[in-house]
Amino acid sequence: MSDCCSGLKVGQKVSDFEMETFEPVDGKFGTFSIAKAKKAKKWTVLVFYPAD
Repeated sequence: MSDCCSGLKVGQKVSDFEMETFEPVDGKFGTFSIAKAKKAKKWTVLVFYPAD
C-alpha cells in the first residue's frame, strides 16, 4: 500500500495559486489566493470535492 494517495503530503508547502470560489449562501463568486493567505499568516486546509 502506498504511503500517499496524491502528490501532496500533510504539511507540505504548495505553489502559489489563485482560484475562483462560490459562496452558496450569498450566491456570489469570489477568488481565493494562497499567496494572500500566506501573507496574512492564515492557516489553509485544501480539500477537493468535485461538483455532482
